[in-house]
Amino acid sequence: MKIVNIASIPGDGVGREVVPEAERVLKAIAELHGGLTFEFTSFPWSCEYYLENGSMMPEDGLEQIKDFDSIFLGAVGNQRLVPDHISLWGLLIKIRREFEQVINVRPAKLIKGINSPLSNPKDFDLLVVRENSEGEYSSIGGRIYKEDEELAIQNAVFSRRGTERAMRYAFELAKTRRGHVTSATKSNGIVYSMPFWDDVFKEISKDYPSVEVDSQHIDALAAFFVTQPERFDVIVASNLFGDILTDIGAAIMGSIGIAPAANININGKYPSMFEPVHGSAPDIIGKGIANPIGQIWTAKMMLDHHGETELGDHLLDSIEEVTSRGIRTPDIGGTSSTTEVTSEIIKTLLR
Repeated sequence: MKIVNIASIPGDGVGREVVPEAERVLKAIAELHGGLTFEFTSFPWSCEYYLENGSMMPEDGLEQIKDFDSIFLGAVGNQRLVPDHISLWGLLIKIRREFEQVINVRPAKLIKGINSPLSNPKDFDLLVVRENSEGEYSSIGGRIYKEDEELAIQNAVFSRRGTERAMRYAFELAKTRRGHVTSATKSNGIVYSMPFWDDVFKEISKDYPSVEVDSQHIDALAAFFVTQPERFDVIVASNLFGDILTDIGAAIMGSIGIAPAANININGKYPSMFEPVHGSAPDIIGKGIANPIGQIWTAKMMLDHHGETELGDHLLDSIEEVTSRGIRTPDIGGTSSTTEVTSEIIKTLLR
């Protein structure tokens, strides 16, 4: 029996509604497999936890979850309770950084039965590999002086090690897909970091002669995501550029509520973390209409990470079969509840 131990952190808002639904799906997947078990341990870390304890997680929180096989996260943040910079840096980003989850992967594809806002989406299916540990989000800089003299400095840090490992991860993924990698750059406007990025990309591409490559400036690439998303396979990008592109990817799918993500640790020291792209959606908490697909698709990525790619593909096929039959939550044009959508996915899985 293969046992996968998962640290489950439902977090805030609708995270508490969709994580249990995705866990139901994973238990059904285990039943279908017959030799696989998921064991979930839930941790109540959230903005409400912060109000009671003065921190988003206990002082030894990372120690508590470091030996799990994976982390399954719902949503973090509720500005009505805790400022975002406190909730994110106290939980989500803390886990990403200290568990060395240096790669972020986010797919975007046209899902059957979900209308894309694009007039002619042409069945796009792409994957963004985002460098997840440095770049433009490096916490180096500061603010000095006051009033008219106030000055803010933010330093972007690009190391060869961090840049190269993101690119190699993208090339390896491309070998399992359509064999094409696009680099997101801005070397015509950013003087040092982006020409460095381009140089490393050219060097790494020589090690993968079977993979086709191209390089696009981020402004043009963002436009192409809207006008020609079908032309892309795997895109590798810096922390900021990847963040922007993946939100566009979620938008052209039809709803941020269906978009998944994986934060990958590649050295094996710590668990990877899987989370949907959507936020805590405080406006719909308790209404039973939160879209569970983002969390369930995230579970598919976790299955892939643990070598269960056939089950993962079966799960995504089941999601698409359900949405193509019109069983959808209101955010994507349906009338079904969170639980109804999940139950239909499970029935389709086990049929």
